[in-house]
Amino acid sequence: MAEPTVHVTGVGTALPGPPVDNATLADRLGLDARWIDTFIGTRTRHFAVDLASGQQVATLADLAEAAAAEAMRRADVIATEIDFVVLATASPDELMPATVNRVADLLGVDRVPTYQLQSGCAGAVQALDVGRLLLGRAEHRTGLVIGGDVCARHLRLDRDFRRAPSAELVNYVLFGDGAGAAVLSADDRPGAPALREVRHQVTGLRQPPGQVVRWFGEADRGTEVRGFEEDYKAIEERVPDLAEQALWQLLDATGWRPEDLTYLLPPQLSGRMTRLIAERLGVPDAEEISCVEETGNNGNALPFLQLERLVGRMRGGERAVAVCVEASKWIMGGFALEGR
Repeated sequence: MAEPTVHVTGVGTALPGPPVDNATLADRLGLDARWIDTFIGTRTRHFAVDLASGQQVATLADLAEAAAAEAMRRADVIATEIDFVVLATASPDELMPATVNRVADLLGVDRVPTYQLQSGCAGAVQALDVGRLLLGRAEHRTGLVIGGDVCARHLRLDRDFRRAPSAELVNYVLFGDGAGAAVLSADDRPGAPALREVRHQVTGLRQPPGQVVRWFGEADRGTEVRGFEEDYKAIEERVPDLAEQALWQLLDATGWRPEDLTYLLPPQLSGRMTRLIAERLGVPDAEEISCVEETGNNGNALPFLQLERLVGRMRGGERAVAVCVEASKWIMGGFALEGR
């Protein structure tokens, strides 16, 4: 039985609070803004935490609900028409209940299957893949797929950042918070791009992770173990190569050539890294759709932020490929879209 053609009928995103520029962030952390400009290359980001007080101002559920509601509005569907909900995140609000169920509750979605995927940047691709597979069931016609992260609430602001190791400090300047969502449909709609291919795979067999984010329980409080560790050098070395592999796997799967692409959605690690990777991918005729320089690296929200920018300009016959790489255990993947 052939898989149904899946269409993206609506995309929505949500970012918390006003953008925080490098000068403001550097002043709060006691750092040199030029280091952020040069090393990271990201100009602004959004935080779900008030930098002055350290108080959380938005939860992942809040942001995911806002993004999903906007996607549903653009797709012209209501809660009772949603057949399933999938949420990808590396930073759920709680371990239980699953954040996806809190979001469904906020949206008024009930008595449908829900799925929560624990993953980093590649989780959005995994969520799209699960949504596409679920639409292969006869009882499912419309699904809601969400990706988002609120990393800032896991970062300590009451410390001397001048003594922080670079493997930990990079997390404070690299990441932002946000959420994105897409309504997927098995029914054709004029103008809705078709999801032609979704691929992802773990490639980190017997290799140390590039990033570790730890959860702590009551018994762990007061431990000296770091909550975050990142091997940024390994990430810089490996991510461009994995991105190139992912691109060619998608092109091979679709039968497209690089010159067939109208748009390229490259991995959104940071402003500087995104520029380097886009050059490495070697599709100069494709228009680049990027946002990380303005939004920061907000994990699972990023592909949806790119997708939102894409769908408003995509026309019939145009083709786009999105590439994602997750450094935690070296996951690569992406998806291909075709304008209708």
